[in-house]
Amino acid sequence: MCGSLGTLVTQEAPDFTQQAVMPDNSFEDLTLSSYRGKYVVLFFYPLDFTFVCPSEIIAFDRRLAEFKSRNCEVIGVSVDSQYTHLAWKNTPPDGGGIGKVRYPLVADLTKDIARKYGVLVNEAVALRGLFLIDRSGIVRHALINDLPLGRSVDEALRMLDALQFFEAHGDVCPADWHKGEKGMKPTADGVAEYLAGRA
Repeated sequence: MCGSLGTLVTQEAPDFTQQAVMPDNSFEDLTLSSYRGKYVVLFFYPLDFTFVCPSEIIAFDRRLAEFKSRNCEVIGVSVDSQYTHLAWKNTPPDGGGIGKVRYPLVADLTKDIARKYGVLVNEAVALRGLFLIDRSGIVRHALINDLPLGRSVDEALRMLDALQFFEAHGDVCPADWHKGEKGMKPTADGVAEYLAGRA
């Protein structure tokens, strides 16, 4: 059964076990549910050795310490094999590769994972789907971009911060909320108080 962005949010993230290239370039079976107890940013990209993809993968890698400081793991997935992933990692960025990326890249050669998450397009490649999964394995945020449109790492971090703020305080996060700002009480009075303060 295929998932979709609308039906996956609030639901348990579809589990999978598949070969991945790990940070040390070894091949290992990666099981999503083994990450319970941590937050996960699971993102799909179309293909190795393409154009927008390396910019996103390297951007997530450059900010990896920020995710890890929030108890969050980053996992990339495409329909390539683990061998293609490794070849891409072994190609330096100035040669069109991604270099020594420090998070796992999952091989979805059968396209089953992309189908489960509702991001497979034309039975060919994955659209740029991103899923924020909480410590209990529940999808709390999802977005999807068409192939030419790269994602924002800042926005992924902002959504992670918003989820953790809500979990810690019970206040909801209004439009354009950022870490360090006040939230909103989820009541009519809370909304009025928040909006009055921004008038």
